[in-house]
Amino acid sequence: MGKRREARERAVQFLYQYDQNLPDDLDEALNLFWDSQRKSALAEEKADANWGEPVELSPATTEEAALRLFSDPLIRGALEHRNELDEHIKKHALNWDLHRIAVVDRNILRLAIYEMLHREDIPPIVSINEAVDIAKKFSTPDSGKFVNGILDKIKSELMRPARIVK
Repeated sequence: MGKRREARERAVQFLYQYDQNLPDDLDEALNLFWDSQRKSALAEEKADANWGEPVELSPATTEEAALRLFSDPLIRGALEHRNELDEHIKKHALNWDLHRIAVVDRNILRLAIYEMLHREDIPPIVSINEAVDIAKKFSTPDSGKFVNGILDKIKSELMRPARIVK
């Protein structure tokens, strides 16, 4: 899996947590989230190691730092523009109230729409493809189609090419 995909998955995981339990302090919540991710990665590395030999565990700081460097601006941007993003979802999710959309799908949509509207360094088609694949991985079998349908409608309204970085 690519590092940007992994970073987006982490961003969706944080946005899901945030949606379920609004923290008082975003910075503290992000630090706790990344600390738990680092500990999980270290535990996984230890479990995969050969138990018969001494193993030097890498701190995984470089990889985690790279993931966080890409994820944090996406998370913060999606949260900063949350009301605007939700309006786009409501506009295109016909016959769906926002609260009826699965929490994971709603946050995948928020992240992808944020990228499409506010990150000109990411082609919209990339945001859509990533969102569809993440929805297929973390949500229901039909979520990929649902997410794709909403994002495709938003892409058609964009005033920039879908495959080109500005």
